[in-house]
Amino acid sequence: MIIDRLLDLLTARENPAPGGSEDDLEIAVAALLIEAARMDARFDRAERSVIERLLAEKFDLAPDAVAALVLAAEKVVAHSAQYFPFTQQICKNMSPEERVQVIEMLWKVAYSDGILDPHEDMLLRQIAGLIHVSDQERGSARKRALDRLSAMKPST
Repeated sequence: MIIDRLLDLLTARENPAPGGSEDDLEIAVAALLIEAARMDARFDRAERSVIERLLAEKFDLAPDAVAALVLAAEKVVAHSAQYFPFTQQICKNMSPEERVQVIEMLWKVAYSDGILDPHEDMLLRQIAGLIHVSDQERGSARKRALDRLSAMKPST
């Protein structure tokens, strides 16, 4: 079963094949987004909605595929206490520009509830370092994420 294979891969119970599959990469990105949403001890509907939208856009997925991806990623995150397998997949399979895009996605999730929790900020710093995104690129990604989020808010 694909979920069992991904669980083995992402929890380092099995050595990954060189390069990994597109499913592995999608799971890795989704898992990090879910982890960011969970950092403030709340994973609410708004955060889930942002994650689903970001994954659909990034990987060009239909709604049912996004739902299955989020469910699989939640299971993987529940059984993994480390980020390295996820970040390793991202480093191996994404360009530097795509890795910055992942950081921007993470910022969007972190700010989706309107507040940046210190744990979310710490996670973003860790992940950026693990996927070789500089502090400057991380800061620029944060600014772009905030700009896009504020543009999406209805005017009052």
